[in-house]
Amino acid sequence: MAYFDAASTEPLHPQAREAYLAALDVGWADPARLYGPARRAHLLLEQARTEVAEALGARPDEVSFTSSGTQAVHLGVLGTLHGRRRAGRHLVTGAVEHSSVLHAAGLHERDGGTVSAIGVDLSGRVDQAAFAEAVAAPGTALACLQTANHEVGTLQPVAEAAVACRQHEVPLLVDAAQTAGRLPIPAGWSVLTASAHKWGGPAGVGVLAVRKGTRFRSFLPEDERERRRVPGFENVPAIVAAAAALRAMSAEAAAEGARLSALIGRIRETVPKVVPDVEVIGDPVERAPHIVTFSCLYVDGEALLTELDKAGFAVSSGSSCTASTLRPSHVLEAMGVLTHGNVRVSLPRGASEAEVDRFLSVLPGLVRRIRQDAGVA
Repeated sequence: MAYFDAASTEPLHPQAREAYLAALDVGWADPARLYGPARRAHLLLEQARTEVAEALGARPDEVSFTSSGTQAVHLGVLGTLHGRRRAGRHLVTGAVEHSSVLHAAGLHERDGGTVSAIGVDLSGRVDQAAFAEAVAAPGTALACLQTANHEVGTLQPVAEAAVACRQHEVPLLVDAAQTAGRLPIPAGWSVLTASAHKWGGPAGVGVLAVRKGTRFRSFLPEDERERRRVPGFENVPAIVAAAAALRAMSAEAAAEGARLSALIGRIRETVPKVVPDVEVIGDPVERAPHIVTFSCLYVDGEALLTELDKAGFAVSSGSSCTASTLRPSHVLEAMGVLTHGNVRVSLPRGASEAEVDRFLSVLPGLVRRIRQDAGVA
């Protein structure tokens, strides 16, 4: 099986596995206690915090660990809004943010707040002028923007958004789930979220970083752990493994990112040549190095993913547009692009040229057969 779904979860990095197994023996105790095993666990936790902070461009005391990237987003969005209630109740997001951001925005709206979801162009990039205008509106308490889109890979104008936010003294929450460990973190964020299993760490570890000076107040009952931002007992072995993976992925990022980007470029260039009636989606240049998405007209998306699975390829789709469900993903819908037969290929660390070549050789026949079965070939 060629695993091409790293945007969903990256396979566990060997250094993360090694660090996790070692930490299971010495990092199991409660890091908040004072006896020997607890002190060892505390040292491991704080060393991991320091390593993660350094990789993300934060201070250790700004970093808290959560149970997932989704929880980090929920806490980051709602905690910052809660801390800035006196400034206003208006939230600005991009229309193609991860569902965790949009769900938090929905909760804020149901609680009486207001939300502006800024549209994107055909490549999936948010409208910078409209974003800046929304941030400038009176009562804006927070703006949210991802570093790269999780479905189509397009990089977002985070640096430009940060300038607008700084001019109007509005904190910017940056969701770095798809680029942490792969690309440098853009400057200018006030709150940063990320997810360890996206960079080869174990599932169940997220990161919430809150810059000093950013007003933040958790909307949950207070807990003494994790800077009073995240309740619950820390999973020290998993956090240690997450830090090891982030350190390793960051060290490999330049070389491996360039290699994967070249393979993705080959897919982007070849698929339209070998498959008729296909649209490659997302920015061809300003993109995450490991993601490409394309849509095939007259093709049932679920059928194509099933056939690819049978052929030995694990891929995903950003579209639910099938014979039984006619609702595309919010990302593809906001972009106004083709949603039929949507395939997202996201290459993990170590993906080979031979695997990509085999994918490109198998895909045309599968699409042709599905179209023939549907009577449209």
